[in-house]
Amino acid sequence: MVEVEQTPVLTDNYVHVVHDPETGATAAVDPAVAPPVFDVLDRRGWQLSHILCTHHHGDHVGGVMDLKQASGATVVGALADAHRILGIDIEVKDGDHVAIGRHTVRVLSVPGHTAGHVAYFFREAQVLFPGDCLFSLGCGRVFEGTAEQMWRSLCKLRALPDDTRVYPAHEYTNANADFALTIDPENAALHARADEVLALREAGRSSLPSTMASEKAANPFLRADDPVLQAAAGLDGPDAAAVFAEIRRRKDCF
Repeated sequence: MVEVEQTPVLTDNYVHVVHDPETGATAAVDPAVAPPVFDVLDRRGWQLSHILCTHHHGDHVGGVMDLKQASGATVVGALADAHRILGIDIEVKDGDHVAIGRHTVRVLSVPGHTAGHVAYFFREAQVLFPGDCLFSLGCGRVFEGTAEQMWRSLCKLRALPDDTRVYPAHEYTNANADFALTIDPENAALHARADEVLALREAGRSSLPSTMASEKAANPFLRADDPVLQAAAGLDGPDAAAVFAEIRRRKDCF
């Protein structure tokens, strides 16, 4: 129902170019730099209509203005980040919807990594662009929010359908797997995903997209309320947000 071109940029970022073949509408998600997006558009014969920004960090918005000026694309970003992202035309908040061609894109407020972070869920296609909130087998660092906010944000994403395709903005899965195995060493789903990712990366392929079902089974940051994970991590008893905070602290020091 929707085509996604995943383009590696910078050191480990991805820019995702999303195309509706029925209407021709095309969105660039978190364009860190513009030239690779132009390359995709030229190669595929697509016309950029929208730019979706998850948060204000430079490795997610560095190419926004060049793309907007060249294409006239409509820039979508969080109302809370309107003072920090140049060029926003549509300011969105939690629960808002944006039309990209025939697709309804639901906006999810997911603060924690940054205060104004949002994710974009293509409802009909069941495709999620979580920015730096959720990674495969990991999550973003908590910079501007609190661990409790980040945990609530991850729970919001976890509630999406299991067959949701998840396109994080960074290729961190191998490193995330190494850490996750220290937290949850007996998890068969985690071992299977770690082996799959290692094989993909050794073949020069992306580890993404993941699925929400896979992340729910293997990502320790989505399982902070699971007694099995808590016991494996030696964290029986605390509330889920406290467990999440401790797992995130361990990852920060890993």
